[in-house]
Amino acid sequence: MAIRAVVWDVDDTLFDYTTADRAGMRAHLAAEGLLDGYGSAERALARWREITEAQWARFAAGEVDFVTQRRDRTRVFLGRDLTDAEADGWFERYLAHYEAAWALFPDVLPALDALAASHRHAVLSNSSVTVQERKLRALGVHHRFEIILCAAEIGVAKPEAGAFLAACDALGLAPHEVAYVGDHPEIDGRGAADAGLLSVWIDRGGPRATAVPPAGPRRIATLAELPALLGPDTRFGAPSTFG
Repeated sequence: MAIRAVVWDVDDTLFDYTTADRAGMRAHLAAEGLLDGYGSAERALARWREITEAQWARFAAGEVDFVTQRRDRTRVFLGRDLTDAEADGWFERYLAHYEAAWALFPDVLPALDALAASHRHAVLSNSSVTVQERKLRALGVHHRFEIILCAAEIGVAKPEAGAFLAACDALGLAPHEVAYVGDHPEIDGRGAADAGLLSVWIDRGGPRATAVPPAGPRRIATLAELPALLGPDTRFGAPSTFG
């Protein structure tokens, strides 16, 4: 049966999260006078990324809620026993710098345009609806998606099958009628494939790039390849560079 809908990850799939996070944190640490304490900006950014991934893992496992993981990211990074208000204030100041660097990847709008008439579109993210709806509105693409689902609200996170199946249920479609596009080979790629969706891993050659993709997902290097992968009725894109 043909693919009737595409469900999208947001961060590092549609939205260039890594670049915005690095630029925002660099500007924030400079404004806070904290760069020297880490030896270099690169060390500080690497430490922030490491802590972010660890705290997101706790959130995804259901150990903490969304707000707590933000506060704990700040406390661990600074090595201070901050009050909730102090942690929230520091994170809000970081967000101002981070949001100033928000941008879509350049291949996003052409792919969404090419698929607009042929496929329905939704979002599934391991974040919160409040965060991702605000982000998608700021980036000018919120209206492109009929459904936005996030782990904080549905109570289950990728790569659990329940997260992907919740998106299918919201669309009223069977898993084999839905494609999922995400940047993480395991959380997005293998997770969607195991749930029965057509799994498409967008490998932009960043830190998660690997010469050997996990079993299940189709790997593409650019969203320009996506329409041709989803069906012969879309006349956009090129054959996958990965074969």
